[in-house]
Amino acid sequence: MKRLAVAVVVGIAIASSASAQNAAQISRARATSCPGCNLFQADFGGLEAGGRSYAKARLRQADLSAAVMNRTNFSGADMRDVEAYGGVFSSSSFAGADLTNASFVGSYLEGANFSGAEMGGAVGLTQAQLNTACGDASTRLPRGLRIPAC
Repeated sequence: MKRLAVAVVVGIAIASSASAQNAAQISRARATSCPGCNLFQADFGGLEAGGRSYAKARLRQADLSAAVMNRTNFSGADMRDVEAYGGVFSSSSFAGADLTNASFVGSYLEGANFSGAEMGGAVGLTQAQLNTACGDASTRLPRGLRIPAC
């Protein structure tokens, strides 16, 4: 019985640390800019939030599906495993962001800046999307895709 109680406590501790969400920062980020915030697994699906800054924020595993975030600054953000299906990010900056395993299926990226971004494992990107965005020599893309220079 004692082992079971210890296992349950350890399981709860692991589950709590795995999510590591910051509800106050997520709530703030839904209303205004939140650079450097911990937005791990935040739900921004359908959010209309143009012109904000989430520079250097932790957006890992966040849901940006169908969000409209034009002119938003994601520079240097941890955006690994982000779901951005159908999102609108025109003229947004992803410069230096880690977009490993991010999904941009059906996203609108015209004028977006991906200079220095890590996108090698991103999924759902098409050459047509990237043709309307820009990057630089340090932008890492999935094999077979390229991006115009900024």
